[in-house]
Amino acid sequence: EPTAQEAIQRLRTTQELMEKNTAFLEKKIGDELALAKKHGTKNKRAALAALKRKKRLEQRLNQIDGTITTLDYQIQTLESANTNKEVLEAIRVGAKALKNAHGNMTVDDVHDILDDVQEQHEISNEMTEAISNPTGLGQEYDEDELLNELEELEEEAISEQMLKVKPTGQTTEIGDLDLPSAETHKPAVTKPTRTKEDDELAELEAWAS
Repeated sequence: EPTAQEAIQRLRTTQELMEKNTAFLEKKIGDELALAKKHGTKNKRAALAALKRKKRLEQRLNQIDGTITTLDYQIQTLESANTNKEVLEAIRVGAKALKNAHGNMTVDDVHDILDDVQEQHEISNEMTEAISNPTGLGQEYDEDELLNELEELEEEAISEQMLKVKPTGQTTEIGDLDLPSAETHKPAVTKPTRTKEDDELAELEAWAS
């Protein structure tokens, strides 16, 4: 039995032959029409005979056109069927490959694998958290205890400063304190600046005297 491709090729060959016949008939129809015009009214018998042949050729041409249309439809149908066959074969191969890829794996197996992946992610996150926040680097100390120790240090510092000011048991007088002496600052007297007019006035007074 011929395959779809072989049938399509044979139909195309027949179609090409019909198309050649079409071209031949169209030329013959043109020749008969020209002959009928040539004889015209001068030779009616020859003109009518040419027109009759022309009509028969046109009928044959119409038949061939119908045959070509049928062949074309058949070719398209076979091509579509062959395409569908190829598509179905590709789908069948794909389905078989997918089945082989899955093997004996079930949906439960997939869920188990996903659970394992999730568990490993959680473990990884916990390890990352532990590494980024290590213990034993000062974070375990009580903040209130540190504040109390700081307050004691401040009190000791104040006591030491008071001891340096006066020995214990003596009263500190105001006169004993080394205070800066108060000095009276007189405002500086600004001397007026002499101008040219003052000089001229002085010369006039000297001349008058």
